[in-house]
Amino acid sequence: MNRRSFLQGVGLITGGAFISLRANALTQILTGDTVKGRVTAGKKGIKGVVISDGFSVVLTDDKGNYELTPNEKAKSIFMSTPSGYEFKTDYNVAKHYENIGGSSHFDFKLEPLKVDDNSHHFIIWADPQVKNKKDVKQMMDTSVPDTIATIKSLGKNALVHGICVGDIVWDNHELFPAYNEAVAQMGIPFFQAIGNHDMDYRMGGDETSDVTFKQIYGPTYYSFNRGKAHYVVLDNVRYLGVEREYDGYITEDQLNWLAKDLQYVKKDQLLIINLHIPVYNQVKNNQDFYKVLEGFSNVHIMSGHTHYHDNNINNNIFEHNHGTVCGGWWTGPICVDGTPRGYSVYSVNGTELKWYYKSTGLPAENQISVYAEKLTDQMRLIANVWNYDPQWKVVYYLDDKPMGALTKEQGYDPLSVSLYKGDQLPAGRHFVEPHETGHLFVAHFEPTVKKVRVEATDRFGNKYSSELDAK
Repeated sequence: MNRRSFLQGVGLITGGAFISLRANALTQILTGDTVKGRVTAGKKGIKGVVISDGFSVVLTDDKGNYELTPNEKAKSIFMSTPSGYEFKTDYNVAKHYENIGGSSHFDFKLEPLKVDDNSHHFIIWADPQVKNKKDVKQMMDTSVPDTIATIKSLGKNALVHGICVGDIVWDNHELFPAYNEAVAQMGIPFFQAIGNHDMDYRMGGDETSDVTFKQIYGPTYYSFNRGKAHYVVLDNVRYLGVEREYDGYITEDQLNWLAKDLQYVKKDQLLIINLHIPVYNQVKNNQDFYKVLEGFSNVHIMSGHTHYHDNNINNNIFEHNHGTVCGGWWTGPICVDGTPRGYSVYSVNGTELKWYYKSTGLPAENQISVYAEKLTDQMRLIANVWNYDPQWKVVYYLDDKPMGALTKEQGYDPLSVSLYKGDQLPAGRHFVEPHETGHLFVAHFEPTVKKVRVEATDRFGNKYSSELDAK
């Protein structure tokens, strides 16, 4: 395919959506009408596929048939793609839904995978958050080729998909096509969650804040499957009706839908929930959400929003709050906590999940930043181990002599302070400021030491090290 036709195709993903938005093309079918359809692979109907309007959840019968009566608020009918089948996409942007319009019949066609999907990978992009063409150029010149290289490193026949956990753009919805081109170039199916900067702020309240997003990417909450993993995408940004004011909240409609969706998921299955705002500390009704997840023993939450990286375990649920693709809003090489801008790479084997954080432009082995600061009569070693969780071990060496474990402390990454602190930094976007983090490790040593080295071992037994000349 030549570049002209490629870009025209990519443009259709959003260009047509904006046209239909202005024309108000998504007319509802009459309330009370029954929607019917069939899920097939070739000529065979597929049994037990979950179909939903975001309110009701039904399964296809022995012949692949389903029917449901859409809720009056429903805008689409979507399929929870079953394990063993390809994801339906348009230029790699997930297209697992049909918009409700004049028809009352919606079929879904499946294509079997050519490989076993019990082992697969996924990539989490958090907050690309492009605001202008300059940001887009940085994304296309750095983040996209880096992600492509990572995908290739996973193996020629590896199954890989991506999920963006919100803030695709920075209020500038005209840049959705640029993000879609990035997805098209990366060459893997990508699913999207809505972020606060992806919302419409001038169209009413929360119920209309997702109109543009839905026109382009479909429902804001849905599920899909791959291997023994069940994936859920949620919208946990509640627009409060005053321009740019929002909070973290998961609506009752979503919680009710989620409970219905999870009826068909085994309690010990790997459950991966993707959303924008971190649940553990910024979602007002997080206890209602956790209650829906009671009984599930293998839950991981993927969030973004904060522009720093943090791992939190709460209610036996592991939440990964990701460092961002854009770092400090495209102003420097790191996030506000010192985490390099980048993304996370996850590997699924059955119900087992492993992961690492990938710094843009740096090797996968780059997992630690090390600093040496001169104090009055001694030196201070600071190590930032950004993907730390309580199962990591962090030790240090002075002139190759083992000194034991470093002390974990709360504080500021030195590089983030030098790049972002103060109302004159960074250039162009002065609001960016350093953020305290709990993944700093500290020790003091004598000025006579020539070399310091930090070694970190993650929960999977992988060892990473970083050293510097202390002189």
